[in-house]
Amino acid sequence: MTKVSIHNIMFYGFHGRYEYEREQGQKFYFDVELITYDDKSADSDNLDETLDTARVYEVMKEVNENTRFQVLSALCTTIADKVIEKFNNVDEILVRVRKPYVPIAGPMDYVEVEVSRKRK
Repeated sequence: MTKVSIHNIMFYGFHGRYEYEREQGQKFYFDVELITYDDKSADSDNLDETLDTARVYEVMKEVNENTRFQVLSALCTTIADKVIEKFNNVDEILVRVRKPYVPIAGPMDYVEVEVSRKRK
C-alpha cells in the first residue's frame, strides 16, 4: 500500500448556496489523500508506473474551474469520482475542501467538508 497526499491546494472557485457566491467567487483550499494497494508506486522509480500528482492536480483544477457547485460535498464527490475514474492505480481517495468565507453569523476560520471513495 502507498499513500500519497497533497495538502493545501488553492483554487479560485465559484461555489456556494447564494448567487453572489457563484458570481464573485473566492479561494478554496483542498487536501487530497490517495491510496494504492499495488506496490508499483513504492517499488518503481518509473514515472509511468507511479501516481502522477501533477495529473491529479489537473483533474482537481478542471472540476473546480468548469463546474459551479452549491454544495461543497458535491464538489468533493465529483473530484473523488473523476480521480478514481482516470487513475487505475488509485484504490481509495479522500478529498477535503475548506471554504474560508461562509455566510454564517459568527466567528470561524472556515467550513470544511471531507468525502472519501473506494474503487468498486
